[in-house]
Amino acid sequence: MTTAFVLSGGANLGAAQVGMLTALREAGERPDLVIGASVGALNGAWVAADAPLEELATVWRTLRRSDVFPAHPLRGLLGFAGRSNHLVANSGLRRLLADHLRFENLQDARIPFHVVATDVLTGSGVVLSHGAATEAILASAAIPGVLPPVIIDGRAHIDGGVVNNTPISHAVDLGADIVWVLATGYSCALEQPPHSALGLALLAANLVIHQRLSLDVERYAGRVDLRVVPPLCPIAIAPTDFSQADDLINRSYEHTRAWLSGPAAGSNVPLFGEHPHHRT
Repeated sequence: MTTAFVLSGGANLGAAQVGMLTALREAGERPDLVIGASVGALNGAWVAADAPLEELATVWRTLRRSDVFPAHPLRGLLGFAGRSNHLVANSGLRRLLADHLRFENLQDARIPFHVVATDVLTGSGVVLSHGAATEAILASAAIPGVLPPVIIDGRAHIDGGVVNNTPISHAVDLGADIVWVLATGYSCALEQPPHSALGLALLAANLVIHQRLSLDVERYAGRVDLRVVPPLCPIAIAPTDFSQADDLINRSYEHTRAWLSGPAAGSNVPLFGEHPHHRT
């Protein structure tokens, strides 16, 4: 039996995946292959390297918005003026990967590792399994209009979430019999919309991610042994707030551990739609 870990995107909420991964590792669950999209590609690289999750937790706990989305007013103005195709440089993410990524090429990972991106011109999802790991992860995380496209083999690539942010289908195509889905959740309990363009763009991306995920779970539930780790709810963290990583890690760890030890472990759960805290 082949087991895949599929990690979705979710920007700052990617910290929740650290708690999920820790609980799964303690329960003896190990992947035979890892597939990541957007921030899930960054976390997935850590899993594929079979690196200590405590170190990944430390990275998240010390991460700040400026590390990922460095402010550059002139670049933002150029973007709005149509003289640049992005608002924020990917230098922060590139530096983060340079400091922590443990393999140079995707094929060098200890556990087979695949990254999902989107070909800008064709609009099709692309599974990257070979070549420079840094460029593949940057491409997968390149939120359209926010971060710059990444050129791979002469073609521009952007965020894998544009077409398939939780790539269950790719896990199936790669021969997985058991698919663990680690979704970040989304900011379902905000009292008001984000005030910044960046915050609104990130929130919108997360909403699209989880709508697609719900559809994919319904589609593939009968084809493979699909195990969707329940995302946290409620989440009232703004999309640009990276200061709550410790809380996300701890909550998701306890939440996942309780689920794994309960009668519903391995069963699918509602991911999108009405939440109990929405009721009046």
